[in-house]
Amino acid sequence: MALHWLVQVFLWCLSLVTISSSSSSSSSSSSRKCQSICGNISIPYPFGMGQDPTCFINDQSFFNISCNESFTPPKALLGGQEVLDISLQGQLRIKFPIGWDCYSKSGNRTSYFPGFPFEIDRTPYTFSNTRNRFTAIGCDTQAYVTGYPFQDLYGRLDFRFGCLSSCWNTASVINGSCTGIGCCQSVIPADLKVFDVEIKSFNDHTDVWRFNPCSYAFFVDQDFNLNFSVSDLSYTSFRDRNEQVPVVLDWVVVWNKTCQEATRNKTDYACLSQNSECSDSTNGPGYRCNCSAGYQGNPYVPGGCKDIDECKDKKTHNCKQMCINMPGDYHCKGREGYHGDGWNNGTGCTAVAYAKEFPVLKVILGTGLSLLFLLIASTWTYWFWRKRRSMKLKEKFFQQNGGLMLQQKISTRRSDTFKIFTIEELESATNNYCASRIVGQGGFGIVYKGVLLNNRVVAIKKSKLVDASQIDQFINELDILSQVNHRNVVKLLGCCLEDQVPILVYEFISNGTLYYHIHEAGHFPSISLENRLRIAAEIAEALLICILLLQCQSFIGILMADFGVSRLVPIDHTEITTLVTGTWGYLDPECLQTGKLTDKSDVYSFGVVLLELLTGEKAVCLNRSQDDRNLATYFVRVMKENRLFQVLEERVRSETSAEQLMAIAQLALRCLKLNGEKRPTMKEVVVDLQRLRGFQNHHTVRDQETEKLLCETSQDCTEDTDGQYSTGSHFDISLTLSR
Repeated sequence: MALHWLVQVFLWCLSLVTISSSSSSSSSSSSRKCQSICGNISIPYPFGMGQDPTCFINDQSFFNISCNESFTPPKALLGGQEVLDISLQGQLRIKFPIGWDCYSKSGNRTSYFPGFPFEIDRTPYTFSNTRNRFTAIGCDTQAYVTGYPFQDLYGRLDFRFGCLSSCWNTASVINGSCTGIGCCQSVIPADLKVFDVEIKSFNDHTDVWRFNPCSYAFFVDQDFNLNFSVSDLSYTSFRDRNEQVPVVLDWVVVWNKTCQEATRNKTDYACLSQNSECSDSTNGPGYRCNCSAGYQGNPYVPGGCKDIDECKDKKTHNCKQMCINMPGDYHCKGREGYHGDGWNNGTGCTAVAYAKEFPVLKVILGTGLSLLFLLIASTWTYWFWRKRRSMKLKEKFFQQNGGLMLQQKISTRRSDTFKIFTIEELESATNNYCASRIVGQGGFGIVYKGVLLNNRVVAIKKSKLVDASQIDQFINELDILSQVNHRNVVKLLGCCLEDQVPILVYEFISNGTLYYHIHEAGHFPSISLENRLRIAAEIAEALLICILLLQCQSFIGILMADFGVSRLVPIDHTEITTLVTGTWGYLDPECLQTGKLTDKSDVYSFGVVLLELLTGEKAVCLNRSQDDRNLATYFVRVMKENRLFQVLEERVRSETSAEQLMAIAQLALRCLKLNGEKRPTMKEVVVDLQRLRGFQNHHTVRDQETEKLLCETSQDCTEDTDGQYSTGSHFDISLTLSR
């Protein structure tokens, strides 16, 4: 009985994927980092994987490959079917189930599955008529395919094809043969997109049931080693061995246009590479792209078609002596002293009779002078080109990095020590960024020690990356931070904007960073508690300086994450937020839940530094147990267990009372509250540290900037922007983190 199922196998699965309404260009998608390997299968564009619709062409879910990593190796799937291979020549191999028809000894049908019928019209896929064969196995078997070509959906009749297979006993069956005795095959027509499979029997297998109770029918790649044998006729033997077989689909990049139609509108034309050609499909509607003759690669991405160098392999060229590669082609010629076209199938290469009569001296002299002239001309041309290119690049990067905006800002100041350096000045200062000049490095950049032409020693920070979308904020930050003049804040002296990533120039702190003195130099035990508290107070004041100074600017706020990463963002008067970034161990855990930093995040990070000053431990230490690797978490647990004095530095325990140590520890504990609202403000931290140092009645602010920013109203402050300071023996508060 004919069973007409019209199940949309590919369309059925692929329609579950929503096609994005936004049109993304192929060129942008090819530049994105899209996964291109699934297990042992390479996924070339226009196919792609993942949720990002720009990873496959024109947001068409027909080209979206899913990767099921629950298998080993992972399996690539398209429409629920396993993908075996994808060829840019327009063919796709998938695994497809077989159909069967089984009977009992009395001739009753016990199971019937004709295989999934296909309906893939209005998709880029068509069954390959050159690679596939319709195959049936059985000794009482009729197998038919009723097809509906794409064109026939609009009124013409369908068609039917198939094959018959019969045999009376196993003796007549030939292993490996599929010519109608136990196994038969049939070619399939072109343009096959929609079809049903029907499996029938002449006598319900009653005459052959004892050795062949089932018939099988399926499409299969003709290159697949079917390896048919007599044993395949027994009950479920063939199905157990070949539950699915490979099938080849021809695919086009656009199914509803011809090349002529596609080239009229270049906006959605898929052949993006130079040296590529459009080719109309010979099996169904649509077109695909191919690299031009002499080129190979991917025609669907810009620059994807690369020249084939035929001269590299003698098997790919037909030259007698010399092969000269050319774009998309090659040329043959004979060596000097020979004539002929140089081709094996042409006039070849014949020695010139008078070749030996040339004066050797003239040949050598002429060749030498020519080469010398060519070398000089090439060197001069290359030098000139390099210099011109370098100037253009520096000008491009200067404008790209906001140089004009920065020039305009600093030109409005009466007196300014901030300088915009050239890239040559910094290369000279660092001896071309010699490795011996490196004084520190982190996740975001490297810091070099440099000596300027005026013999001033500076620290030059060369970053590894920059967010191009934040250039305006970056320039605003430079402008503001260059005006910060406080003894506890490293002075920003200038910058260079002629490189791809801006380079910053700071004053050089000769006696090392706080991180160095705590964790690397071995000097920390010699520091008194008073100096530790002074260091903590100066760090807190410096953080407060930056926060208050930047809050005084109109609608601009700054947050410093882990004392090393900061960015400027527009804010209102009630909320200060920015995206989370920073160094692990100092990062506010509240940010991991919200994804944002608040004005209390600096307080948490400062609390971690205060712990380092008290304990001498690192913010993250792999030598501690897994639960205690984070210093903040470890300290909170220690306080709960009343074991404070076990983790304090020995000299800290010996230089003051237990009451004062507990007060300092409680301040650190308040800074480390998981709820940011319960933490003190930075100003409260400064006041508490001053009180703990015993100067609450006679402490004076040591520099005018601190006095200005801590005062209640601007009328109580006086301004002095010309003051200079010396760092003396103070520590650099940068902590050498990834700034």
